[in-house]
Amino acid sequence: MTQTIPIPLLNADSLTFPSIDTALKDPNGLLAFGGDLTTDRLISAYKHGIFPWFSDGEPIMWWSPEPRAIIYCKEITINKTLKKILRKNQFSVTVNRAFEDVIGLCADAPFRKEGTWIVNSMIDAYKTMHKKGFAHSIEVWMDGILVGGLYGIAINGYFSGESMFYKRSNASKIALVYLADLLQSQNIELIDCQMQNPFLADMGSLEISRDKFNQLKNISLAKDLPQDFWLARQLYLSND
Repeated sequence: MTQTIPIPLLNADSLTFPSIDTALKDPNGLLAFGGDLTTDRLISAYKHGIFPWFSDGEPIMWWSPEPRAIIYCKEITINKTLKKILRKNQFSVTVNRAFEDVIGLCADAPFRKEGTWIVNSMIDAYKTMHKKGFAHSIEVWMDGILVGGLYGIAINGYFSGESMFYKRSNASKIALVYLADLLQSQNIELIDCQMQNPFLADMGSLEISRDKFNQLKNISLAKDLPQDFWLARQLYLSND
């Protein structure tokens, strides 16, 4: 007989989440549902390694998967093809120059065959997070046209990647390389990738235990960054 396990409903008047140790194994990491997407609740979630993920017509669902996918910034994989592309300097890369364009293109990415989880309520919430200094984008440009990028949430030195897009081959890979380089400039150890996929694995993503992830996350959360770290500007690789 199959046992039904109830999923906690978040209290609208409280930002408290259930212990991440109570997250389901199947579906992997489902922790709770309900609540809202206010900046305060989202910050509370990310500080605990929890993120929202749901589709149109579904309640807000909150996740803390086991294992967790991360990229160690120093160990990001740059294959021969990508090295050649980086050396050619065909692309320019910026930070926080076009956040709204990036999140919109991530939501409508043509390579995403399944329905997007970046629904309108998520877009609105992350735009607000961006205005408050917690959501950031990396943009990749070619001849003045936005051809790739990514966005994610940053709290102090902790960065949780949300989504990426490309219109030119390798453009999203370039965005990830520049993000890793930017974070590494402040000795930030990792990028939280949340869930493993083949693209991330090709870029060097590893799966680690939830406990190990939380240890590393907490170290990143404790790291203060310079005030101008996320200032909108052009980026250059540190080894250029």
